[in-house]
Amino acid sequence: MKKFFIALGILVFFLVGIAITKDQIIKSVVTSAASRIIGAPVHMDGFSMGIFSSTIHITGFTMNNPSGFPEGMLVSCPKINIIFDRASLFKQKPHFLLVDVELKEMVIAKKKEGKLNVDSLKIVHPPKSSPPVPMQIDLLNLSIGRIVYKDYTKGTEPSVRVYDINRHQSYKSIPTVRQLALLVLAEPMKAALIKDVEIYGVAFVAGVAVLPVAITATFISKDSVQQNIDASFDHMYEISLEVVKRMGKITKQDSSIGVIKANINGSTVALILRKGVDNKTEITISARKYLFPQPAVAGGVLYQILDKL
Repeated sequence: MKKFFIALGILVFFLVGIAITKDQIIKSVVTSAASRIIGAPVHMDGFSMGIFSSTIHITGFTMNNPSGFPEGMLVSCPKINIIFDRASLFKQKPHFLLVDVELKEMVIAKKKEGKLNVDSLKIVHPPKSSPPVPMQIDLLNLSIGRIVYKDYTKGTEPSVRVYDINRHQSYKSIPTVRQLALLVLAEPMKAALIKDVEIYGVAFVAGVAVLPVAITATFISKDSVQQNIDASFDHMYEISLEVVKRMGKITKQDSSIGVIKANINGSTVALILRKGVDNKTEITISARKYLFPQPAVAGGVLYQILDKL
């Protein structure tokens, strides 16, 4: 009997060792891959994966600033909990049934030249040679704490603003790692009404699932996006004018013909609204900079208009 308990103790010790080693190996692989894909250093305090319980628990997840910005944290997520499909572990497209992300704090840094840390991430402008990393998330629950905005454009010491968001949102059907990252980065800034952020338009163009249900936008040309919206012409014009004023400088507005023109981030943006049937409104948004199409800017304007509805 004594030998049995000794053998059992050795077996338990061996299995615990395997579990710990397994988690450390996966943690190392995941942090390395995430840092490479995102374009900024990623760290986790703890990582545990239960094969039989089909769960992953991550603690102390942080993403630091990309190269060229002051050292420091960009994103802090104390807890990330995941429920996964065991059968998908050995497939090229992992399937996550539920992902809960607790985003405690996000620090936006704007350096002297006007560039934001979030817009400098590799995930925002990945090389064309980098294929998307597929995944399937059925439901993402995102808890947003606060945003700290540090503006270095006026001196070595930044001006600092703090936005307490304290919001919980849910999203369905996220198909790639990039779309997940863009959503988690863009949504807190949108909630804080931070403007002049390139990632808004990039997220829209990438197809991030953040639009209201039953709303689908269509890019009708290299510089234009068009949408039929279930809202009256007057209401749509009022919302569009409010959003564009917040994003840039109005150069022309005429409600009688449904036209708004503005300069946003150096791009010439034009909005054309048309009355449709059943109290719907068609909106077309185009954006160009030095004659070059800027679909991300056009998408970003529509992104924020839809969020105000």
